[in-house]
Amino acid sequence: MTTVLKKPQRSARKPKGDGHMRRGEILEAAQRIFLAEGYQGATIRKIADEVGVSSTALYMHFKDKDEILLEISDGAITRLLEINSELSARPIDPVVRVRMMLDAYMGFALENPNAYQLVFCANTGLMSAEKTEATQDLGDRCFQKFIDVVNEIAASGRLRTGSAESAAQVLWASCHGLVSLIITKPSFNWADSGELRQVLLDGMLHGLVAD
Repeated sequence: MTTVLKKPQRSARKPKGDGHMRRGEILEAAQRIFLAEGYQGATIRKIADEVGVSSTALYMHFKDKDEILLEISDGAITRLLEINSELSARPIDPVVRVRMMLDAYMGFALENPNAYQLVFCANTGLMSAEKTEATQDLGDRCFQKFIDVVNEIAASGRLRTGSAESAAQVLWASCHGLVSLIITKPSFNWADSGELRQVLLDGMLHGLVAD
């Protein structure tokens, strides 16, 4: 079944004097445009029309659409890094921490579906490595927090198979697969998302980690 994205509706042009719109308003509009039009099809003019301002006014906040996408990406990954940093530092069993981190990741995805699709599902491939280097580093730091906790499980001899790195990648990929399908296939008769997350985590961790 194919997901059909509705074409964004243009906002009414903001009257003169409302010029100080929040950057967040632009970022939210850009998320909708990027998903509906594709990154190549999206333009500053289309984003400005969605917000209800002139292109000139938008350029006062962002120099181009690359900068907009990078800010969306950095914002999402920074939030996940904050979550992983806080959960990984808790003085509790590493298996419990891993479960909490994965559940928080899925919760973030379902609460922020547009940003999640852009950061973890879309393949823009249009920006140079130089532009994306800082964002890539941020993502690596975020995932490393997760690997470090999985490594605690491996170091204690509780991993049934694989290494800390391969186990972490499989756990993340499995959670990504579930939330991506829920987000992109909303017409499917999904069970309760909370129940799906619990079943997935129970199945993965009971199979991967020895008591």
